[in-house]
Amino acid sequence: MPNTRIVKVDPLHPAPEYLSEAADVVMTGGLAIIPTETVYGIAANMANKKTLERLYEIKKRPKDKPFSLHIDNREEAEKFCADIPVAAYKLMDRFWPGPLTLVLKSRDSGKIGIRLPDNAIAQKVIADSGVAVVCPSANLSGKAAPVDFQEAIADLRGLVDFAIDAGPTVLKMESSVVDASAVPVRILREGALVSKDIEVVAARKIVLFVCTGNSCRSVMAAALLKKKLQDKKRDDVDVLSAGIMLGGGFGATDETRQLLKEEGIDVSRHQSRGINRDIIHKADIILVMERFHEQRVLQMVPEVKNRVFLLKEFAKIKDNKLDIEDPIGREDGFYRRTFELIKEAIERVSDII
Repeated sequence: MPNTRIVKVDPLHPAPEYLSEAADVVMTGGLAIIPTETVYGIAANMANKKTLERLYEIKKRPKDKPFSLHIDNREEAEKFCADIPVAAYKLMDRFWPGPLTLVLKSRDSGKIGIRLPDNAIAQKVIADSGVAVVCPSANLSGKAAPVDFQEAIADLRGLVDFAIDAGPTVLKMESSVVDASAVPVRILREGALVSKDIEVVAARKIVLFVCTGNSCRSVMAAALLKKKLQDKKRDDVDVLSAGIMLGGGFGATDETRQLLKEEGIDVSRHQSRGINRDIIHKADIILVMERFHEQRVLQMVPEVKNRVFLLKEFAKIKDNKLDIEDPIGREDGFYRRTFELIKEAIERVSDII
């Protein structure tokens, strides 16, 4: 039986050496009690079979109940999960880090529970361990999950190798568990998050417009669609825009502001942003202006191929070109023609989403 080493830390300013020590314990096959924002958990190396056997035995947990994986950044989810649905990415974007455990398809054709805790201590221990970490609640099966260190250590003193006392947890409630491996998502356990909030986020549609610099074409399209949806009293769709250029923080062009102003739309506060994997993953439909925008999106996230379309496909095409060309640097008439083409396409988009 191990002699459990217990250290007390300030939850806001924990001593780095204690977190490193906990990470080393986990990495080398030991068990460490650590805090999360929900409850205290027992961190263990998922790849170490002997460690997992010991963890099952200590918790008196049935072997057919797998432990959930805890990660320190969202990108880690893709290393362990396969065929992640759009709804799952929406939930990650809204609730991670936080008290949400997602059940997804694993890369070994089964399922896996995964969570990104909103706790700096837990994130640091997980990251520094350098291994895949499971972290079930620090209690014996059948007992309440501990929301304070004294509850956590009561039955586990002498059974784990290391324990961090960071006082009571912030939320004092277990995470909500959602099976997001298929559509629609299923709430398996309501915890710190309200089921209705989860369902609303998962069901919302997201439309993403992409151009080059996110200062004219995608701005026009997004603004026009937002107005159309507002006129239709639709509040279940989020409309986003981005550019394939990495830079951001620029406003809409003068011509774009003027053309939209004529429609009663003010984009004076628009700030351009570069596209990234997170925004691509969570979009239900991605509408690009030119083929090279589509190529860039698919270079970043190939699996969204069936969700990417050229915006001009939704307009009444009068020629064989499907690109909506960049009006920047062109004459005013070209700007207006571009605007009218986008406006025409948005009419149809607003009817089908």
